Amino acid sequence: MPLRALLCLVLAGFFATSAWAQSATLDKIRKSGVITMGYVEGSIPFSFKDASGQAQGYSVSLCNEIAAGIRSQLKLAQLETRWVPLTIQDRLNAVRSGRVDIECSTTTWTLSRQAEVDFSLITFVDGGSILTHGDSELRRLVDFDGKRIAVIADTTTEKVLREAVKQRGIKVGIEAVKTREAGLQLMEQRKIDGFASDRIVLIGLVLGGNAKGVYKLVDEDFSVEPYAFALPRGDADFRLAVNRVLAGLYRNGGIDKIYAQWLGKLGPPSLLLSAAYFVQALSE
Repeated sequence: MPLRALLCLVLAGFFATSAWAQSATLDKIRKSGVITMGYVEGSIPFSFKDASGQAQGYSVSLCNEIAAGIRSQLKLAQLETRWVPLTIQDRLNAVRSGRVDIECSTTTWTLSRQAEVDFSLITFVDGGSILTHGDSELRRLVDFDGKRIAVIADTTTEKVLREAVKQRGIKVGIEAVKTREAGLQLMEQRKIDGFASDRIVLIGLVLGGNAKGVYKLVDEDFSVEPYAFALPRGDADFRLAVNRVLAGLYRNGGIDKIYAQWLGKLGPPSLLLSAAYFVQALSE
């Protein structure tokens, strides 16, 4: 075979496979036939474990679509999805260390976190709010002057809450807890006046059936929380594969069915969320 023809064959083979060869994550998935997805239990309606022990929720459904899309992109006959339960505290480290390929929950995309992991397209837009007792007259953050608020430690909500309290010049006792369940327990014991977290997550916490008592949300959101899936940093081709699936769901209306299944009873998507879907419906 002439040298020129041989060189053309080599280059053709290189360009045909280079898209996947550059992705350590996709290469691992292709060779193992397994994609490993992490989720935080108890984040109803985004990610939780059902009675049969299966991962469920809005974020989980999106990631199941991603798994199916990656199987198609890699032209695999089958692809096993392996779900790994995580905590709020170890979710990013699980991605960074390679314990999971993608984290499917309610992680807020921030620049400081992007120094550790990469992120997909935005999957949801929420706001930081405060759950308080049903008989309380507290309606806004400033009403908590001299009160106590619990918040999960080392989250964006804790950081933004402390900044919001400082900006408003009020004195609030902030109690750091490890889990949402711990915050709800303090509410039930009336050891705190409010529990701060993402608005939809607080609704899910109360509607999940474990809340004892009557609660309400204050009228004010003190932050904007753009959710996105955490991915391994520096793997652009894996991020592209994930985003290709999400953009397709936003473009063809598949996201409407997933939203209706898990969040429909709370009303239609907000204008901000609808805008996020619209602007991220990227064409091929």
